[in-house]
Amino acid sequence: MRLKRLHIRYYPPGIFLDYEKGGQLRTKSIDLLNLTPETDVNELLSDIRAAEPLITSSCVEQVKVLICKLQEKVGQKDDRKFFLFRALQAHILPLTNVAFNKSGSSFITGSYDRTCKIWDTASGEELHTLEGHRNVVYAIAFNNPYGDKVATGSFDKTCKLWSAETGKCFYTFRGHTAEIVCLAFNPQSTLVATGSMDTTAKLWDVVSGKEVSTLAGHFAEIISLSFNTTGDRLVTGSFDHTAILWDVSSGSKIHVLSGHRGEISCVQFNWDCSLIVTASLDKTCKVWDADSSQCLATLLGHNDEVLDVCFNYTGQLIATASADGTSRVFSAETFQCLCQLEGHKGEISKVCFNPQGSRVLTASVDKMARVWCVNTGECLQVLEGHSDEIFSCAFNYEGDTIITGSKDNTCRIWH
Repeated sequence: MRLKRLHIRYYPPGIFLDYEKGGQLRTKSIDLLNLTPETDVNELLSDIRAAEPLITSSCVEQVKVLICKLQEKVGQKDDRKFFLFRALQAHILPLTNVAFNKSGSSFITGSYDRTCKIWDTASGEELHTLEGHRNVVYAIAFNNPYGDKVATGSFDKTCKLWSAETGKCFYTFRGHTAEIVCLAFNPQSTLVATGSMDTTAKLWDVVSGKEVSTLAGHFAEIISLSFNTTGDRLVTGSFDHTAILWDVSSGSKIHVLSGHRGEISCVQFNWDCSLIVTASLDKTCKVWDADSSQCLATLLGHNDEVLDVCFNYTGQLIATASADGTSRVFSAETFQCLCQLEGHKGEISKVCFNPQGSRVLTASVDKMARVWCVNTGECLQVLEGHSDEIFSCAFNYEGDTIITGSKDNTCRIWH
C-alpha cells in the first residue's frame, strides 16, 4: 500500500487518504468527529499514527497542517444573519420538497404540478424542468457528493433518474404498485432506494436501470428510508410502527426495530453507522444500536406527534420536530435533552442542523422558518415572508445559504 494524496473534509471533520493497493487507487477516511479547538494536536497525531499504517513519518507534518486547518474551522464563530436573497415563483402548484447539491451551487424543487425543477442558487435562474411524471413529484434527491444526477419519486408509482447537467431522463424505474413517497441514493451513487405506500422498498441500479431487489417485510406503508455512510445497510420506517434494517448487497432483513406504539415518521443513521434514530407519531423518538438492534433510549418530552428527526453531521446531537410546535435537541451520547426550541405557533414538519452543528433550522405550518442556537436554545432569527405553510428547508454544505419551500408555490433563498 502506498499513500498518494491527503485531502480534507470539513463536515464532519476528517482526512481522506488516497492510496494505491494492487495497482488500484482507493480511498479511506480518518474521522475526527470529536475534534475541538482544545484538542491536543500532537496527541491526536500519535493516536492516528498508531492506528493508521499509511501515515508514515514522511507525511506527519502534512497531516498536522490538515488537523490544524480543521481545528480552525471547528472553532470559527458563527454569528451570521440570513437575508432574503430571492423569492422564486417556482411552480404553478404547491411544492413538496427542496434539496441542495453538495456544493450548494444548485438545488431542486418537487411539486404537485408533476415536475421537478433544477435551479442555480447564485442567480435564482431555472436550469431545467424535469417533465414526464403523471402525478405529484413527492420525493427528490441529488446523488451527493457527485451532484450529476437527480432521482424523482412520484405518486404515479414510478421513480425517474435524470441528468442534473442536461435534464435528460436516463431511466424510469417501474415496479411499485402504489405511490413512491421516499427515496435516497447510496453514498457511492450506484443505487437508488425507493420506499412506497405498497409496503415495499426497492433498490435500483443507477448504471443499468434495472431493479436489484425488493425489500419486503413491512405490513404498512414505508414513508422514510436512509442508507448508512458506508452504503452496506439501509433502514426503512413504516406506518406498521416498526423500522427494518436491511443488508444492501443481499436485500435481506437483518433486524426489525420494534417498540414504537405509533406510525414511524422518519429514520436516520448517524455518521459512523453505529446508531439509528426513529421518530414516531407516538410522541417519542428512539435511538437504536445499529449492530445489535437494541433500543438504547427513548427520547421523551413532546406532547404530540414527532414528525421529523435528524443527527448533526458528527452524529453527536439529535434534533426533533413535533406537531406540538416545538423542537428539541438531545445528546446522542447521554440521550439527555439539551434544549427546547419554543416559538413556533404551529406544528413543525422539518428540522435540520447546519453543517457546523451550531444551528438548527425549523420549518412550520405557521409560515415561518426559524434559526436557533444549539447551545442556548435561543431563537436567533425568524425567516418571514411565505404566505402559506413551510414544509421543507435545508442548509447548503457551507451553512451560509438556506432554502425554504412552501405551500404558497414559492421557494426562498436566504443568504
